[in-house]
Amino acid sequence: MLELRHVNTFHGSVHVLHDLCLRIDQGEIITLIGANGAGKSTALMSICGIVPPRSGQILFQGEPIQHLPPNKIVALGISQVPEGRHIFPALTVAENLELGAFLRRDKQQIRQDIEHCCNLFPILAERRQQPAGNLSGGEQQMLAISRALMARPKLLLLDEPSMGLAPMIIQQIFEIIRKINTEDGTTVFLVEQNANLALKIADRGYVLENGKIVLHDIAAQLLSNQAIQKAYLGI
Repeated sequence: MLELRHVNTFHGSVHVLHDLCLRIDQGEIITLIGANGAGKSTALMSICGIVPPRSGQILFQGEPIQHLPPNKIVALGISQVPEGRHIFPALTVAENLELGAFLRRDKQQIRQDIEHCCNLFPILAERRQQPAGNLSGGEQQMLAISRALMARPKLLLLDEPSMGLAPMIIQQIFEIIRKINTEDGTTVFLVEQNANLALKIADRGYVLENGKIVLHDIAAQLLSNQAIQKAYLGI
């Protein structure tokens, strides 16, 4: 579904991603793990067109997208849940969800998808008419994921969904990520510092260090890898 071929991305003069290569097949959950500053978020922003790569190719369903603007990339079927959530605090929960569907015109299906998101996260149904800024951190993360789902993505990009959340909420959100993948059929690319949880729900994983992929394997093998356990799992 998605392939990065020798992608090099810069922030100004700083070379962040170095010859990055990875592949995501349809129906998979793929995780990208690494320390702070490794370039994980930049990888997602390169895919989304927010920080376009200076060289290399990004292919989505076989077609190059590295020169497309972000709105065109969303229209193709890629949605991102950004680090820090970035919901619209002054708008209601319902209005945030409606904005997630801004490229769509199928009003009846949009209403059905809002109900689907409220079934995934029942607390959003209770908070539907409340300003999103009044939600807790966990509820805002649920809203951010739901807003991205409102675009009906084929590929969902998640940037640090566990950041700043209580363990019980993190577990709930990861269970929903698995459900989105298995029941809705959405392919997931998960960037996450909580490597233990990420690898437990992923099919495969990539390890990023200083902008370079240093290891790639099926998730179960990475979980049992002693170097990974020492560096990222606290074992």
